[in-house]
Order: sequence, then C-alpha cells, then structure tokens
Amino acid sequence: MGFSVTILGNSSAKPTPHAHPSSQVVNLNEQYYLVDAGEGVQQQLIRRGINPLRLRAVFISHLHGDHCFGLISVISTLGMLHHTGDIYIHAHPDLHPVLQAQLDYFCKDLPFKVYFEGFNPLKNEVIYEDRSLTVQTIPLVHSMPTCGFLFKEKEGQPHLNRELLDFYNVGIEDIKHLKEGADFTTEDGRIIPNSRFITAPTPAKSYAYCSDTAYTERIIPIIEGVDVLFHEATFAEEEAFRTKATLHSTAKQAGMIAQKAQVKQLIIGHYSARYATLDHLLAEAKSEFSNTILSFDGMKHEW
Repeated sequence: MGFSVTILGNSSAKPTPHAHPSSQVVNLNEQYYLVDAGEGVQQQLIRRGINPLRLRAVFISHLHGDHCFGLISVISTLGMLHHTGDIYIHAHPDLHPVLQAQLDYFCKDLPFKVYFEGFNPLKNEVIYEDRSLTVQTIPLVHSMPTCGFLFKEKEGQPHLNRELLDFYNVGIEDIKHLKEGADFTTEDGRIIPNSRFITAPTPAKSYAYCSDTAYTERIIPIIEGVDVLFHEATFAEEEAFRTKATLHSTAKQAGMIAQKAQVKQLIIGHYSARYATLDHLLAEAKSEFSNTILSFDGMKHEW
C-alpha cells in the first residue's frame, strides 16, 4: 500500500517565481485525487510526472481563485488527452453554475462526463468513498465558507502466514474460515489457533489538508492522530496581526495545532509572497512541533 502527496503549488494568493497557487495530488496505490486547483495546475501535473488520466476525483476547499481558477484547464486538458473516465468535482455548491457555464462554452464535446457533488463546508461529513479510502470534510475558519479534507485509507485484510499454511497444507476453504476468525483443525484432529496463521493488517494511513484557515482548535478532534497534516502557515509571528484580518494562520499556530492533535508529522505551506526565505517559518513551527517540514513546489512526500 502506497500513500503520498505531491505539492503542485504552495504559495498564498500571489504566485511567486518559485511557487504556484495552491494545488496538491494525493496518491493512494496509483489512484490520484486532486486537492484544489490553482492556476497552471494542468502544467504542474505534467511537469511533476503525474498522469492526469489517472485522476479519480477533485476536491476544492473554497472558492478563492488561487484554489480553483485552474479547474477548467484541467478538465479541458483531459478532453484533449481523450480521457474517457467520468470526473467527479466535490466543492461548495456555488461553484456548480460557474463551472457549468465554463463547460458549456469551452468544453462542449468532452469524451467523458463531469459530475458535480456539492457539500456543506460547515459540516464534518464523509463526501467521498471508494474501495480504498474515504474523504471527509474538515470545517475551517476563513473569509468565505472553507473546509479541509481528511483522507483515510480503509483497513486492509489480515496477513496470512504463508509458510504455516504450506506446512499444514491448508486448503482454500479452510483459508476462508481462518480469515473469518476460525481455528484450524488438522487431519489428525489437532487444533491450531487462528492467531498462529493470522496477523493484524498493515495499519491504515491518513492525511489531513487544512488550508486556508485561521487558528481553530475545533479541527483537533477530526484530525487527531493523523499520519501527516498539511496546515497552512501564511505568516511569521512578526506578521501575526494580519491573521485577524485575513483569517490565515502563522507557522507557529500550525505547529500548535499539530502538537495538540498529536499528529505524526506536519507539513507547512501556503506561504505569503512577502517572504524570500522560509527558514524562520520552519523554526517557528518547530518551536511547537519538532517533526515539521517545509513544503515546496514539486515535493513528493511518501509514508
């Protein structure tokens, strides 16, 4: 089982020469899920070696342009690549008429269907599910209705001890019973405990995306214990006064959330364009949560 996130863009509203607007791709077992779609995202997908034809679904956190202006470009590119699988867009309902107008004008003859799934960003609920994972919303605090997304892998099957199965010549029907929790009885009547054949499945993995948002501890019960948390870190502490007007977070506040939620790792991003270097943001986040790393365009993080 492979879980990774690739950062396609990690700037705040104003792009810089080194950072595109917000967009990420979550990859679970080579199935791709696009999270936000700032300008130029279709080019970033190709540049980072991500095949757009493998996109399963798109999740838009909120309707600020730096998080959604690139969506129609992705859809158009998929059309030119002769994509045939249907695409599902999960976003605030207000995006639907805007996107539909663009589709009607620019993408009249797509070889696939675009389905829109609206959600309430004020609620924590599951909005997507397939055989590998679920995605639920994380209500955030921003200048317009905004939510993050929690990706949770579904628990896999228990592991079988292949050597022991061969040793006892366990048949297909008995393997089925072992998976259901039964013990195994040998031909001479000996009972071999189920626990000798079965070990726990590999722990399911998780990823939480929280951008854009002011500091809010209301998200802690939702993201508690996740393997990896991406949390916006728009400002340094010296600019903390700006968070009240813009409803963004500082790097230190991102670290505080990670520490309080007891996550395993924190990735910070969505930096203000005012910062030429980012070491001070990393230091401020690490002052609260040591296992913090900086995101950058093109970074692929696996766990």
